[in-house]
Amino acid sequence: MAMAPALNPAAVDTFAAQLRGELVRPIDPSYDEARTIYNAMIDKRPEMIVRCANVADVISAVTFARENNLPLAIRGGGHNVAGLAMVDDGLVIDLSRMKGIRVDTERRTARVEAGCTWGDVDHATHPFGLATPTGIISTTGVAGLTLGGGFGHLSRHYGLSCDNLISADIVTADGKFRTVNEERDPDLFWAIRGGGGNFGVVTTFEFQLHPVSTVLGGPIFYPIEMAEEALRFYLEYIRQAPDEMSAFYSFHLGPPAPFIPEHLHWVPMVAIVACYSGPLEKGEEVVKPLREFGPPALDLLAPIPYPTLNSLFDAIYAPGLHHYWKADYVPKLTDEAIVIHAEYGPKIASLQSTMHLYPLSGAIQRVGKNETAFNYRDMEFVHNIVAIDADPSKMPQHMAWMNAYWEALHPHSAAGGYVNFMMEGEGQERVRSTYRDNYDRLVEIKTEYDPTNLFSVNQNIKPAK
Repeated sequence: MAMAPALNPAAVDTFAAQLRGELVRPIDPSYDEARTIYNAMIDKRPEMIVRCANVADVISAVTFARENNLPLAIRGGGHNVAGLAMVDDGLVIDLSRMKGIRVDTERRTARVEAGCTWGDVDHATHPFGLATPTGIISTTGVAGLTLGGGFGHLSRHYGLSCDNLISADIVTADGKFRTVNEERDPDLFWAIRGGGGNFGVVTTFEFQLHPVSTVLGGPIFYPIEMAEEALRFYLEYIRQAPDEMSAFYSFHLGPPAPFIPEHLHWVPMVAIVACYSGPLEKGEEVVKPLREFGPPALDLLAPIPYPTLNSLFDAIYAPGLHHYWKADYVPKLTDEAIVIHAEYGPKIASLQSTMHLYPLSGAIQRVGKNETAFNYRDMEFVHNIVAIDADPSKMPQHMAWMNAYWEALHPHSAAGGYVNFMMEGEGQERVRSTYRDNYDRLVEIKTEYDPTNLFSVNQNIKPAK
């Protein structure tokens, strides 16, 4: 529903004058750039984009959207594959210019504004030999990843991103600014650790940091003919690995990069991408089985600064590609599922399309499933099958592969999905299943803090009527 004709021009002018940031509208030269996000499949046209300079701008924008009945979206890093950072005919709160970071080396904490990417955080914390769990691509926004849970290279060792959240500043639907933690508004703090952007605009995150500097990390590639054997090996390996060792299993075409031998360019391969974040002198023994299995087609595992590992995929997954993803939680990888992976994985047909199988063990499972909104703590893995290409005309063939792969695996998976991997419109039952027995409590908290569902451009938890 187009809301622009209902807006009072004088009210818009007054709103714009209140801002220290920039109000961008369709008539402005910067409009198309401002509405462009990571996934090139998304082409939404907001009525206005507020490029916030500070929290006061966020409060003004929330209030204006509520008072004018405007659909409201929140943009942090703009990386969400479903395009939930944008909304048609509404207002976008763009936090991407709010990039302050303050590292406290004594407490090993970092206060991070919501416009930061994980690359920004790595840049700020690495000089002190510290890090917090992130994803696997440094251009990912801190806000969306954390609010949905957040797992990556350090998660078996130190838990989810949301598990390392100590406190947060948030503007709720009534325009109030709150600092939430275990003591202050504990229900709201519980809800934002996995509940997504349903409860307000988080403007600052305070994270626990951990001693991480140089890790033993990188991919080891194996011949595609070994897909099933390699997956069975990987399962046995990761089930016995210490928490300091994280590794995910994947299918990739060999990228045409200088560090990849030419005979492997564009060749389907299995990759196990590893990160050992314990003492390096112990790491070589831990990764030894990965190097001895196969033998590998290419071993790129080496001591590497954590920020370098965390940005290893940035160039391959640069902004501007067309994305469509499907994912599921996996209670236990069955023999039938292993055969399905070995059948479909080798059929990838673009450099960026892939399947990643992430482990959800170690520290992740030592947090109770009701301690945060993120519920699926009893899963062994999550698989994410993605169709990606720079050429939109090739997407139908990639999506056909992805859908067939996902549909074959889905009967061996849990009912719910990981919110950060879900596309728009997967349905309310899918959202409910994602939170399982946490869902009713989330509805109660949503009803208290956002009774009119102002924050609905997300994997939505609807308030009680």
